[in-house]
Amino acid sequence: MESVIRGVTMYLVLLLIIRLSGRRTLSQMTPFDLVLTLMISETTQQAMVREDHSIANAVILIVTLVASDILLSHVKRWWPAAGKAIDGVPTMLIVEGQVDERALKQSRIEMTDIMEAARQSQGIPKQSEIRFAILEASGNISIIPFKES
Repeated sequence: MESVIRGVTMYLVLLLIIRLSGRRTLSQMTPFDLVLTLMISETTQQAMVREDHSIANAVILIVTLVASDILLSHVKRWWPAAGKAIDGVPTMLIVEGQVDERALKQSRIEMTDIMEAARQSQGIPKQSEIRFAILEASGNISIIPFKES
């Protein structure tokens, strides 16, 4: 039972930490982020198993973590406010061609990130051609260009 409690606790703690780190963290992984993820993984594993490195304990923890994820997905479905708190909501970065500097700062997004997304998804080379830029809950940036007249 102790492994189940440890597993659920670590699941919730990691979910909170990842949620607080921001959406862009999820979509752009640098070598630094990979090393950090590996270190967090090892630390989390040690916190969950303590001295019990048995296969049975590993199976119990895997089932606990998967069950926690399934339960959380049902909670988000039944209670939309929880889904918004856990996953976040899209953030408008550019609206009708106007950059929202406050949204950029809060999201830790640079114009270079937006322009990269604009070039990759829409082939847009200039900022003036972007009607909307939206930071999605997934961490991706959606670009909607101005329509040609």
